[in-house]
Amino acid sequence: MSRFRRVIFRVLAVLLLAIGFGVPSSALAAPVPGWNDCPSQHVCFWSNDNGTGSMCKWSGDDRDWHSGEVVCSWSKGTKAESVYNRGTSGRSVSYYTGANYGGSRGGCTAPGTRGNFAGNNGTGYLLRSHKWEC
Repeated sequence: MSRFRRVIFRVLAVLLLAIGFGVPSSALAAPVPGWNDCPSQHVCFWSNDNGTGSMCKWSGDDRDWHSGEVVCSWSKGTKAESVYNRGTSGRSVSYYTGANYGGSRGGCTAPGTRGNFAGNNGTGYLLRSHKWEC
């Protein structure tokens, strides 16, 4: 093979790698499933791990997820398994198994933190209220 052809092949190979030849563009820039659905200035809870499943979101406190300003219909019989605090106030969010911040406190999530519930043997919590303080 001539030197000219080798140079051309190398240049083409580098260009193909640079533009992601053979890899769909959606795979290169795919957002994290679920987590990115939580808007800024909100706390979001999901019915499954890793920000998947059904989601409920709030920008403020809620004394009763079953009858408050935002009703989280799936929380009546389905445990919350993941949470994301995308609040911008710098405050943590605590969440409770009872209405009016009663029952047991399921936990407290710091600002900018997301993850799956490790407590309750990793099975999540039947949550009913939350507030922006811990």
